[in-house]
Amino acid sequence: MSQPSAHGSADPSALRRRDLLTGAAATLAAAIGLPRGVHAEAAGPETTKAILGYIALTDAAPLIVAKEKGLFAKYGMADVEVVKQASWGATRDNLVLGADANGIDGAHILSPMPYLIATGKVTQNNTPTPMYILARLNLDCQGVSVSNEYRDLKAGLRADALKTAFAKKKAEGKEVKVAMTFPGGTHDLWLRYWLAAAGVDPDHDVSTIVVPPPQMVANMKVGNMDAFCVGEPWNEQLVNQGIGYTACTTSEIWSKHPEKALGMRAGWVDKNPRAAKALVAAVIEAQQWCDKAENKTELATLIARRQWLNVPVTDILNRLKGDIAYGDGRVATGTKLGMKFWRDNASYPFRSHDAWFVTEELRWGKLDPKTDIKGLVAKVNREDLWREAAKAASVAAADIPASVSRGKETFFDGKVFDPEKPLDYLKSQTIKRAAA
Repeated sequence: MSQPSAHGSADPSALRRRDLLTGAAATLAAAIGLPRGVHAEAAGPETTKAILGYIALTDAAPLIVAKEKGLFAKYGMADVEVVKQASWGATRDNLVLGADANGIDGAHILSPMPYLIATGKVTQNNTPTPMYILARLNLDCQGVSVSNEYRDLKAGLRADALKTAFAKKKAEGKEVKVAMTFPGGTHDLWLRYWLAAAGVDPDHDVSTIVVPPPQMVANMKVGNMDAFCVGEPWNEQLVNQGIGYTACTTSEIWSKHPEKALGMRAGWVDKNPRAAKALVAAVIEAQQWCDKAENKTELATLIARRQWLNVPVTDILNRLKGDIAYGDGRVATGTKLGMKFWRDNASYPFRSHDAWFVTEELRWGKLDPKTDIKGLVAKVNREDLWREAAKAASVAAADIPASVSRGKETFFDGKVFDPEKPLDYLKSQTIKRAAA
């Protein structure tokens, strides 16, 4: 507390500091949606610190930008750490630990993972760790890539040409290995969908292996796999190094599909609701910046740095913009296949999308067949918190979805997912583990 001066009044410099602090508190209170006049201690986030994990992928950009551009600090979260994880398995383990036990509070994460962690399906001793999804980080721009061994087949969106080649190789006593990044994660689901649509059973006709994203290209180079599904920049790096080619982007499998999410330990959010809202507000602002065409080159340059992705800018930029060189002679420029961070409601975590992820986990036997799909989604998906954060970030009302559902979704093979009738979609699939 300031001491009175010799003339009996408070030190003027102390008064100025108090005014500055009061003004900052008022600004923060407005930023996180609290009424004017609330005392500073009540107005601000409960904590200024959170430890967030990320994997070296282009779609981690919103967290990287929020840190680098001071957006976490802008919303009162000055001590946020964004920490690289070695794999999705490491991300899971560190989320289970929590920051208090030298783990992490939240992460850039594969959208289905919070459901698998919350149900204990991928944790040690099957012990659940309650999780929330607070925001989606991006739509689209992952890829399915194939080894040069199959270059003459020119595999594309339809994997039919590979079905016979894989069967022949297996008949010769050789193992056919296809890689993804985490069992039940998005890349596992895209790869499975692509193969199954061509009549290839991902559990019986090939061996599905797990490889961390940054290790995909090196493993393809030494012949450890026949195909893989991963996020960028690793598909483009594969093409740039002449090791293989992209059969299709995941945007072609399902246009404007959800991909990564901001997942947080439920305990952290329940303890720090204002801090959670501040985190999401900062991420929303970062996503808006990332999505502007004039920022793409700066974005690619920023995240390419050694402390973030540690790759050449040329491995990131083109697909970020929607320019796709598949590596087999096909080149498409100015497409709508680029990564979306904000447009098309990319940030909003539609519950209907999470219902698809849960349904696919049922399809492949990753979740209990009696799972209450809608109930589980309602437990994990915190779109309500996103809406509050969006208002704090001054998002226009027109950019806040009116419904928690984006409606029916149509896939490249004509299958339709109706979030109101998920089991009908499940029944329509020929290759599956579920008995629906």
